[in-house]
Amino acid sequence: MDENKLRFYREVRIKLKENKYDDEKFFNQYKKMARSTGGLEAAGEWHEFRKMMPDFQGKRVLDLGCGFGWHCRYAADNGAKAVTGIDISEKMLEKAKEMTESPVIEYILMPVEEVDYPSESFDAVLSSLTFHYIDSFRNMCKKIYNFLADGGYFVFSVEHPVFTAYGTQDWYYGKNEERLHWPVDRYFSEGLRKANFLGEEVMKYHKTLTTYINDLIWAGFEITGVMEPKPAESMLRDIPEMQDELRRPMMLLISAKKRKR
Repeated sequence: MDENKLRFYREVRIKLKENKYDDEKFFNQYKKMARSTGGLEAAGEWHEFRKMMPDFQGKRVLDLGCGFGWHCRYAADNGAKAVTGIDISEKMLEKAKEMTESPVIEYILMPVEEVDYPSESFDAVLSSLTFHYIDSFRNMCKKIYNFLADGGYFVFSVEHPVFTAYGTQDWYYGKNEERLHWPVDRYFSEGLRKANFLGEEVMKYHKTLTTYINDLIWAGFEITGVMEPKPAESMLRDIPEMQDELRRPMMLLISAKKRKR
């Protein structure tokens, strides 16, 4: 990307939203997380998310909010002929490029809200834990539906509405710091929340399950799968604190298909 475009997207990024992932302190914490160092197999939802992925052989793939590029590389390794990863974070994309050798993958610095491609540019659109950072899911559904070829797949994960509703994204604790329960409040009041993530205040957007489902239907998608994943059995066995993940859903996974005209 030339310097003028790079400067433009830096300015757009600042105007559109907070971008915590380019904050040095926050990013240094994030890159130490298990899913950052161990990749897809270290992500608690991957054992279910993988099942929802389409056949990538010969496909054109777009990954919105690609981060370190794990899903881009997975698509390329499974036969995709062209993969485009979009992310707002320079630091994320720098790391993605360091880890990528495949010639079919291209990374682009851009807010996902600004993505614009001609009709039927892709056969599959992926997104992992990105849409809770943007205000309007409906606008994204409309764009993605247009990007996709007939019969194309849209597969994504978000933080579960039960997880995002209250905002703080932390447990209520007892006198001895035991985890008592997970707070859920203002569920039907969609919009901005201030969450605590990696010890920092991060801005996210709460949406109801109804919104995620109905916005997909409104855009013209056929929903093919919905999953509220539990951690993999190996994680429940090997990581004691993972047992608490069975007490409330943390993530929501949805797969959808563009109906053939």
